[in-house]
Amino acid sequence: MSNWQSPEATARLNKRYAAERRFKLLGLAAIVLSMLFLAVLLFTMLKNGISGIDWSFLSGSDSTDPSTAGVWSAVKGSILTMLVTLALAFPMGVLAAIYLEEFAPRSRWVDWIEVSINNLAAVPSIIFGLLGLAVFIQFLQLPRSSPLVGGMTLALMTMPVIVISGRNAIQAVPPSIRDAALAVGASKVQTVFHHVLPLALPGILTGTIIGMARALGETAPLLMIGMRAFVSTPPGSVTDPSSVLPMQIFLWSDEVDQGFVQNTSAAIIVLLFVLIAMNGVAIYLRNKFETRW
Repeated sequence: MSNWQSPEATARLNKRYAAERRFKLLGLAAIVLSMLFLAVLLFTMLKNGISGIDWSFLSGSDSTDPSTAGVWSAVKGSILTMLVTLALAFPMGVLAAIYLEEFAPRSRWVDWIEVSINNLAAVPSIIFGLLGLAVFIQFLQLPRSSPLVGGMTLALMTMPVIVISGRNAIQAVPPSIRDAALAVGASKVQTVFHHVLPLALPGILTGTIIGMARALGETAPLLMIGMRAFVSTPPGSVTDPSSVLPMQIFLWSDEVDQGFVQNTSAAIIVLLFVLIAMNGVAIYLRNKFETRW
Protein backbone atom coordinates (compact mmCIF):
# COMPACT_ATOMS: atom_id res chain seq x y z
CA MET A 1 0.00 0.00 0.00
CA SER A 2 1.34 3.45 -0.96
CA ASN A 3 2.10 5.93 1.76
CA TRP A 4 0.79 9.34 0.62
CA GLN A 5 2.77 11.08 3.33
CA SER A 6 6.12 9.67 2.18
CA PRO A 7 8.70 12.07 0.67
CA GLU A 8 8.33 10.41 -2.75
CA ALA A 9 4.55 10.86 -2.84
CA THR A 10 4.84 14.42 -1.59
CA ALA A 11 7.36 15.20 -4.34
CA ARG A 12 5.05 13.76 -7.01
CA LEU A 13 2.08 15.79 -5.72
CA ASN A 14 4.16 18.99 -5.64
CA LYS A 15 5.27 18.31 -9.22
CA ARG A 16 1.64 17.91 -10.34
CA TYR A 17 0.56 21.09 -8.55
CA ALA A 18 3.46 22.98 -10.12
CA ALA A 19 2.47 21.76 -13.60
CA GLU A 20 -1.13 22.84 -12.95
CA ARG A 21 0.00 26.31 -11.88
CA ARG A 22 2.16 26.65 -15.01
CA PHE A 23 -0.79 25.66 -17.20
CA LYS A 24 -3.04 28.24 -15.50
CA LEU A 25 -0.41 30.94 -15.96
CA LEU A 26 -0.01 29.97 -19.62
CA GLY A 27 -3.77 30.22 -20.19
CA LEU A 28 -3.91 33.57 -18.39
CA ALA A 29 -1.02 34.88 -20.49
CA ALA A 30 -2.82 33.83 -23.69
CA ILE A 31 -5.97 35.68 -22.59
CA VAL A 32 -4.02 38.79 -21.62
CA LEU A 33 -2.12 38.78 -24.93
CA SER A 34 -5.34 38.42 -26.92
CA MET A 35 -7.02 41.23 -25.00
CA LEU A 36 -3.92 43.39 -25.44
CA PHE A 37 -4.03 43.02 -29.23
CA LEU A 38 -7.76 43.84 -29.19
CA ALA A 39 -7.19 46.89 -26.99
CA VAL A 40 -4.43 48.17 -29.29
CA LEU A 41 -6.69 47.69 -32.32
CA LEU A 42 -9.62 49.50 -30.69
CA PHE A 43 -7.41 52.32 -29.43
CA THR A 44 -5.86 52.84 -32.87
CA MET A 45 -9.23 52.82 -34.64
CA LEU A 46 -10.83 55.15 -32.10
CA LYS A 47 -7.88 57.52 -32.21
CA ASN A 48 -7.89 57.74 -36.01
CA GLY A 49 -11.58 57.48 -36.78
CA ILE A 50 -13.81 58.65 -33.91
CA SER A 51 -13.53 62.31 -34.98
CA GLY A 52 -14.76 61.39 -38.45
CA ILE A 53 -18.04 59.85 -37.30
CA ASP A 54 -20.86 62.36 -37.66
CA TRP A 55 -24.32 62.40 -39.18
CA SER A 56 -23.09 63.26 -42.67
CA PHE A 57 -20.68 60.30 -42.56
CA LEU A 58 -23.34 57.89 -41.27
CA SER A 59 -26.00 59.05 -43.76
CA GLY A 60 -23.79 59.63 -46.81
CA SER A 61 -22.66 57.34 -49.61
CA ASP A 62 -19.36 56.66 -51.29
CA SER A 63 -17.64 59.57 -52.97
CA THR A 64 -14.31 60.47 -54.52
CA ASP A 65 -14.07 63.32 -52.01
CA PRO A 66 -13.19 62.01 -48.52
CA SER A 67 -14.89 64.96 -46.85
CA THR A 68 -18.28 64.01 -48.31
CA ALA A 69 -17.93 60.20 -48.36
CA GLY A 70 -20.19 58.17 -46.06
CA VAL A 71 -21.07 54.61 -45.13
CA TRP A 72 -24.86 54.44 -45.29
CA SER A 73 -24.85 52.85 -48.73
CA ALA A 74 -22.42 50.16 -47.55
CA VAL A 75 -24.29 49.66 -44.26
CA LYS A 76 -27.60 49.17 -46.08
CA GLY A 77 -25.92 46.82 -48.55
CA SER A 78 -24.49 44.78 -45.65
CA ILE A 79 -27.89 44.59 -43.94
CA LEU A 80 -29.65 43.44 -47.13
CA THR A 81 -26.89 40.92 -47.86
CA MET A 82 -27.06 39.49 -44.32
CA LEU A 83 -30.85 39.22 -44.49
CA VAL A 84 -30.61 37.21 -47.71
CA THR A 85 -27.86 35.05 -46.19
CA LEU A 86 -29.86 34.39 -43.03
CA ALA A 87 -33.09 33.70 -44.92
CA LEU A 88 -31.37 31.03 -47.02
CA ALA A 89 -28.70 29.53 -44.77
CA PHE A 90 -30.57 29.22 -41.47
CA PRO A 91 -33.68 27.21 -42.49
CA MET A 92 -31.80 25.06 -45.00
CA GLY A 93 -28.95 24.42 -42.57
CA VAL A 94 -31.29 23.51 -39.71
CA LEU A 95 -33.41 21.22 -41.87
CA ALA A 96 -30.29 19.51 -43.23
CA ALA A 97 -28.99 18.99 -39.69
CA ILE A 98 -32.32 17.56 -38.56
CA TYR A 99 -32.52 15.16 -41.49
CA LEU A 100 -28.93 13.93 -41.17
CA GLU A 101 -29.19 13.45 -37.41
CA GLU A 102 -32.74 12.16 -36.96
CA PHE A 103 -34.07 10.71 -40.20
CA ALA A 104 -31.23 9.76 -42.57
CA PRO A 105 -30.48 6.02 -42.70
CA ARG A 106 -26.92 4.99 -42.06
CA SER A 107 -25.36 4.33 -45.48
CA ARG A 108 -22.23 5.06 -47.47
CA TRP A 109 -24.05 7.86 -49.32
CA VAL A 110 -24.96 9.64 -46.07
CA ASP A 111 -21.41 9.20 -44.76
CA TRP A 112 -20.08 10.79 -47.94
CA ILE A 113 -22.45 13.75 -47.48
CA GLU A 114 -21.33 14.23 -43.87
CA VAL A 115 -17.66 14.23 -44.86
CA SER A 116 -18.38 16.69 -47.67
CA ILE A 117 -20.16 19.09 -45.31
CA ASN A 118 -17.25 18.97 -42.86
CA ASN A 119 -14.82 19.68 -45.69
CA LEU A 120 -16.93 22.56 -47.02
CA ALA A 121 -16.67 24.32 -43.66
CA ALA A 122 -12.89 24.58 -44.20
CA VAL A 123 -12.92 25.61 -47.87
CA PRO A 124 -11.36 29.08 -48.50
CA SER A 125 -14.03 31.73 -48.95
CA ILE A 126 -12.75 32.82 -52.36
CA ILE A 127 -13.77 29.41 -53.73
CA PHE A 128 -17.38 30.20 -52.82
CA GLY A 129 -16.93 33.51 -54.63
CA LEU A 130 -15.86 31.69 -57.78
CA LEU A 131 -18.86 29.37 -57.40
CA GLY A 132 -21.21 32.33 -57.01
CA LEU A 133 -19.71 34.00 -60.07
CA ALA A 134 -20.09 30.88 -62.21
CA VAL A 135 -23.56 29.80 -61.05
CA PHE A 136 -25.49 32.90 -60.01
CA ILE A 137 -24.08 35.48 -62.42
CA GLN A 138 -22.85 33.65 -65.51
CA PHE A 139 -25.35 30.78 -65.56
CA LEU A 140 -28.49 32.20 -63.89
CA GLN A 141 -27.82 35.77 -65.13
CA LEU A 142 -28.67 37.36 -61.79
CA PRO A 143 -27.77 41.04 -61.32
CA ARG A 144 -24.09 41.59 -60.65
CA SER A 145 -22.93 43.45 -57.51
CA SER A 146 -26.33 42.97 -55.85
CA PRO A 147 -27.11 41.95 -52.26
CA LEU A 148 -29.14 39.06 -53.68
CA VAL A 149 -26.11 37.43 -55.29
CA GLY A 150 -23.89 38.39 -52.36
CA GLY A 151 -26.32 36.87 -49.87
CA MET A 152 -26.69 33.66 -51.89
CA THR A 153 -22.91 33.32 -52.15
CA LEU A 154 -22.39 33.90 -48.43
CA ALA A 155 -25.25 31.48 -47.66
CA LEU A 156 -23.28 28.72 -49.39
CA MET A 157 -20.31 29.56 -47.18
CA THR A 158 -22.32 29.82 -43.95
CA MET A 159 -24.55 26.78 -44.35
CA PRO A 160 -21.92 24.10 -43.49
CA VAL A 161 -21.17 25.87 -40.20
CA ILE A 162 -24.87 25.90 -39.30
CA VAL A 163 -25.29 22.24 -40.27
CA ILE A 164 -22.33 21.13 -38.14
CA SER A 165 -23.36 23.17 -35.10
CA GLY A 166 -26.98 22.09 -35.54
CA ARG A 167 -26.05 18.41 -35.57
CA ASN A 168 -23.92 18.82 -32.45
CA ALA A 169 -26.76 20.64 -30.68
CA ILE A 170 -29.26 17.94 -31.63
CA GLN A 171 -26.89 15.21 -30.44
CA ALA A 172 -26.61 16.99 -27.07
CA VAL A 173 -30.35 16.58 -26.40
CA PRO A 174 -30.76 13.62 -24.00
CA PRO A 175 -32.24 10.47 -25.61
CA SER A 176 -34.74 10.29 -22.74
CA ILE A 177 -36.54 13.31 -24.25
CA ARG A 178 -37.13 11.39 -27.46
CA ASP A 179 -38.10 8.21 -25.64
CA ALA A 180 -40.61 10.04 -23.43
CA ALA A 181 -42.26 11.77 -26.39
CA LEU A 182 -42.51 8.55 -28.38
CA ALA A 183 -43.85 6.71 -25.33
CA VAL A 184 -46.87 9.01 -25.03
CA GLY A 185 -47.78 8.55 -28.70
CA ALA A 186 -45.94 11.39 -30.50
CA SER A 187 -44.77 10.67 -34.03
CA LYS A 188 -41.16 10.97 -35.07
CA VAL A 189 -41.78 14.37 -36.69
CA GLN A 190 -43.66 15.65 -33.63
CA THR A 191 -40.89 14.44 -31.35
CA VAL A 192 -38.24 16.26 -33.36
CA PHE A 193 -40.04 19.57 -33.92
CA HIS A 194 -41.94 19.83 -30.61
CA HIS A 195 -39.31 18.52 -28.21
CA VAL A 196 -35.82 18.03 -29.68
CA LEU A 197 -35.57 21.17 -31.81
CA PRO A 198 -36.61 23.65 -29.06
CA LEU A 199 -33.98 22.19 -26.74
CA ALA A 200 -31.31 22.27 -29.47
CA LEU A 201 -32.17 25.78 -30.66
CA PRO A 202 -29.69 27.64 -28.39
CA GLY A 203 -26.80 25.58 -29.74
CA ILE A 204 -28.03 26.07 -33.29
CA LEU A 205 -28.20 29.83 -32.76
CA THR A 206 -24.64 29.79 -31.44
CA GLY A 207 -23.43 28.24 -34.69
CA THR A 208 -25.52 30.72 -36.64
CA ILE A 209 -23.87 33.61 -34.77
CA ILE A 210 -20.43 32.30 -35.70
CA GLY A 211 -21.38 31.78 -39.33
CA MET A 212 -23.05 35.16 -39.75
CA ALA A 213 -20.16 36.97 -38.04
CA ARG A 214 -17.76 35.33 -40.48
CA ALA A 215 -19.99 36.24 -43.42
CA LEU A 216 -20.31 39.88 -42.31
CA GLY A 217 -16.54 40.36 -42.43
CA GLU A 218 -15.89 38.59 -45.73
CA THR A 219 -14.50 40.42 -48.76
CA ALA A 220 -12.98 37.73 -51.01
CA PRO A 221 -16.23 36.08 -52.23
CA LEU A 222 -17.91 39.46 -52.68
CA LEU A 223 -14.90 40.69 -54.62
CA MET A 224 -15.42 37.88 -57.13
CA ILE A 225 -19.06 38.79 -57.79
CA GLY A 226 -18.31 42.47 -58.40
CA MET A 227 -19.36 44.14 -55.16
CA ARG A 228 -16.24 46.30 -55.22
CA ALA A 229 -17.86 48.63 -57.75
CA PHE A 230 -18.21 52.34 -56.97
CA VAL A 231 -21.80 52.82 -55.78
CA SER A 232 -22.83 56.38 -54.95
CA THR A 233 -26.48 55.69 -54.05
CA PRO A 234 -27.91 53.30 -51.42
CA PRO A 235 -29.57 50.16 -52.84
CA GLY A 236 -33.35 50.26 -53.00
CA SER A 237 -33.78 46.48 -53.06
CA VAL A 238 -31.76 43.27 -53.03
CA THR A 239 -31.32 43.42 -56.81
CA ASP A 240 -29.77 46.91 -56.98
CA PRO A 241 -25.99 47.42 -57.25
CA SER A 242 -24.48 47.75 -53.81
CA SER A 243 -21.34 47.54 -51.73
CA VAL A 244 -20.80 46.20 -48.21
CA LEU A 245 -18.86 47.55 -45.25
CA PRO A 246 -15.80 45.24 -45.50
CA MET A 247 -15.49 46.00 -49.20
CA GLN A 248 -15.92 49.73 -48.57
CA ILE A 249 -13.14 49.59 -45.98
CA PHE A 250 -10.94 47.73 -48.46
CA LEU A 251 -11.55 50.31 -51.19
CA TRP A 252 -10.89 53.30 -48.92
CA SER A 253 -7.72 51.75 -47.50
CA ASP A 254 -6.38 51.52 -51.07
CA GLU A 255 -6.92 55.23 -51.79
CA VAL A 256 -3.88 57.50 -52.07
CA ASP A 257 -5.70 60.47 -50.58
CA GLN A 258 -4.78 60.72 -46.90
CA GLY A 259 -8.28 61.94 -46.11
CA PHE A 260 -9.55 58.39 -46.55
CA VAL A 261 -7.37 57.16 -43.64
CA GLN A 262 -9.82 58.69 -41.18
CA ASN A 263 -12.77 57.34 -43.19
CA THR A 264 -11.28 53.84 -43.13
CA SER A 265 -10.89 53.86 -39.34
CA ALA A 266 -14.38 55.32 -38.89
CA ALA A 267 -15.88 52.65 -41.16
CA ILE A 268 -14.12 49.93 -39.12
CA ILE A 269 -15.73 51.34 -35.98
CA VAL A 270 -19.14 51.24 -37.67
CA LEU A 271 -18.52 47.65 -38.81
CA LEU A 272 -17.60 46.60 -35.26
CA PHE A 273 -20.75 48.28 -33.94
CA VAL A 274 -22.95 46.50 -36.52
CA LEU A 275 -21.27 43.19 -35.67
CA ILE A 276 -21.75 43.69 -31.92
CA ALA A 277 -25.40 44.70 -32.43
CA MET A 278 -26.09 41.65 -34.62
CA ASN A 279 -24.41 39.31 -32.16
CA GLY A 280 -26.27 40.96 -29.26
CA VAL A 281 -29.64 40.24 -30.88
CA ALA A 282 -28.62 36.65 -31.61
CA ILE A 283 -27.35 36.09 -28.06
CA TYR A 284 -30.58 37.52 -26.66
CA LEU A 285 -32.63 35.12 -28.78
CA ARG A 286 -30.38 32.22 -27.77
CA ASN A 287 -30.78 32.98 -24.07
CA LYS A 288 -34.52 33.46 -24.50
CA PHE A 289 -35.00 30.01 -25.99
CA GLU A 290 -32.48 28.28 -23.73
CA THR A 291 -33.99 25.56 -21.53
CA ARG A 292 -32.22 24.06 -18.56
CA TRP A 293 -32.86 20.57 -17.23
